[in-house]
Amino acid sequence: MPEARCLCGDHVWRVDAPLQFLHHCHCGMCRKHQGSAYSTVGAVAPEHLVRLREGAAIAYQSPGSPLSRFSCERCGSPVPPGVSQIGLVWVIAGSLEGEPGSSIEGHIFVGSKAPWFAIEDDAPQHERYPPGIDAPAFETPCSSDLPGQGVRGSCLCGDVRFRITGEPIVARHCHCLRCRRARGALHASNLVVPVDGLRVEHGADRVRTYRVPEARFFAQSFCGDCGGPVPRVDEGRGIAVVPMGSLDDDPGVRPSEHIFVGSKSTWHEIADDLPQYDEGPPG
Repeated sequence: MPEARCLCGDHVWRVDAPLQFLHHCHCGMCRKHQGSAYSTVGAVAPEHLVRLREGAAIAYQSPGSPLSRFSCERCGSPVPPGVSQIGLVWVIAGSLEGEPGSSIEGHIFVGSKAPWFAIEDDAPQHERYPPGIDAPAFETPCSSDLPGQGVRGSCLCGDVRFRITGEPIVARHCHCLRCRRARGALHASNLVVPVDGLRVEHGADRVRTYRVPEARFFAQSFCGDCGGPVPRVDEGRGIAVVPMGSLDDDPGVRPSEHIFVGSKSTWHEIADDLPQYDEGPPG
């Protein structure tokens, strides 16, 4: 059965049964927690989630929500929570390195979908929960309320708030294993902007950055209070990499390509017609 791990390896887990209720969630809290277009989540009974290694974790519960979201304290990757109110464990499936044993049942909370992402597959879509589930819905409001021009963004708890004032260079989806581990998603969606076109307006002291030891460039920045991904500044290359799921406003640009498709999850089918590259973009 498939295993998964966080980016730094402090957390490793295995799923010993097919995931139930496997779906893509587009709610604001999922996007903020993973910095991606949506989360892919399924459930198993507690005895079927085997925690092979369990390090320290950041636990964050949005005000008014019954759900706590957990992230690795060292690298910020989403990690499995405890047992939910319905007696199951909700497993973030994007980081699984193997088949989940079931098929996607649909998209939920499409009424909260990111404006820069288009749903192209044929799976059923639901504005909130699927029919038959009567549960309250909780959303994360825009946390970047500081006045000024530019595209606003924030982490899950809203302590880290930033603004993009520069012209974006490119937006793309990345399917590499590092991105999938870092975000717990089927792919990362990143906006690249000039380093002087990003301004952190609040909470800079809360930002942590984990750098993959063997990587030349790869790193992940996240809020130390909630684990939500935030922009990573690369002074050497003169750019900032912005997790698009953390944006509160429409950036006005759309992802233009898929990169590292040769490393994508075997069970994830890319439904759009954007260019695909097995490794990095040409040039």
